[in-house]
Amino acid sequence: MTAQDTLYRPKTAWTIAGLLATMMLVNFLDKVVIGLVAVPMMRDLDLTPAEFGLIGGSLHWLFAMAAVAGGFLANHKPTRTLLLIMAAFWSVIQLPMLLATSVWAIIACRVLLGIGEGPASPIATHALYKWFPDNKRSLPVALLHSGSSLGLLVAGLMIPWVTLHWGWRANFAVLAVLGFVWCLAWLKFGEEGRLDQARASQLPSSSERLPYRRLLSDRTVLSNYFCHFAANWSLALTLTWVPTYLEVGLGIDSLNTGRLFALFVVVTTPLSLIMAWWSQDLMRRGFSSRLARCVFVSISLIISGLLAFAQTMPDIPVAARVTLMTLSGGFALVMYSVGPAILGEITPSSQRGSILAMGNGFASIAGLSAPVVTGLLVQNATGHVASGYEQGFMVTGAILIVSGLLGLLYMNPARSQSTLGTGDSAAVATAT
Repeated sequence: MTAQDTLYRPKTAWTIAGLLATMMLVNFLDKVVIGLVAVPMMRDLDLTPAEFGLIGGSLHWLFAMAAVAGGFLANHKPTRTLLLIMAAFWSVIQLPMLLATSVWAIIACRVLLGIGEGPASPIATHALYKWFPDNKRSLPVALLHSGSSLGLLVAGLMIPWVTLHWGWRANFAVLAVLGFVWCLAWLKFGEEGRLDQARASQLPSSSERLPYRRLLSDRTVLSNYFCHFAANWSLALTLTWVPTYLEVGLGIDSLNTGRLFALFVVVTTPLSLIMAWWSQDLMRRGFSSRLARCVFVSISLIISGLLAFAQTMPDIPVAARVTLMTLSGGFALVMYSVGPAILGEITPSSQRGSILAMGNGFASIAGLSAPVVTGLLVQNATGHVASGYEQGFMVTGAILIVSGLLGLLYMNPARSQSTLGTGDSAAVATAT
């Protein structure tokens, strides 16, 4: 029994995990709303696909810088306070969307939203790692990101309905209210975990902090970042262009598009949780982190890429295309729950927030690029109306497969722990 296991308080830890999952739900509603109001917004504001792609990608213009800055703050400041400030900020920034009419006014709102939301995932993950010991981290982080997936489900059902009854702008008022409600709940129930102090007491003083050039040149860290980039490319494409692809490319009406988007979540959320549990169970049964986490997530990305390619095959039914698209997205999501645990193994806890945030920052380049690249492919496509979207899926598939292969070759936590002199592999081996 380690000191971390002694301080582990399951009831409180899972309460915090539930609150953070709810935060990520609101966070993802904020992100996905643009994709789900794309058709009426483009019609009302007379936007071209390239202009809409610019709006879709603008969330990520300063996302990376904000993520890294937030990560460094999280190394020194309480995560409870940082998360409250961020959630309040992104709730406020929804309100100008009720009046914005120009492309650049909308872009300004989305850029500011990206600044507020950039650090959310790494800081929330960092906060969770203060509550859960290493061998119990994959499942709560999967719950955290299932909140994101549930955000897609709620969005798919709620946003088309709100748009139909009150117009597309009304969605932003609803999102502001939801954000403020979460802030009140976090003020009452949010706490700061204490497991990092226990871990630090078990490690040699030389591992308390390391030069960032050593951490950022480590092959496990770098390949992990590329895998995160690939998963984020897939997710950004889903959030920005899949609703439009379903409605314009496949000819599905807006309400059924929303329902299919909800179906995406009904499938991918349990799939992501099951895969995270499977990885965690492999760790519990004594498999190395190299197999239980690194090989596991790398193969998931490769499968996701192959499925992305498969959905572009000609003459397959719409139901088959949607199924392949959904499964591809589900396998890519595994990276969000298992990937951070790999970084948590090899990074000193005093630097974990910044290393997680820099990974998110690098991945956000995909979030910026995927909507724009796909928008250009759609705008310049020739032939049938869906061809531009399908080219975007093929690009996504290639990125997923290449990154998965890099993960297979280079992610190895045991080797990185030995090289860097970090980690608590002994504690993991003895924990139950």
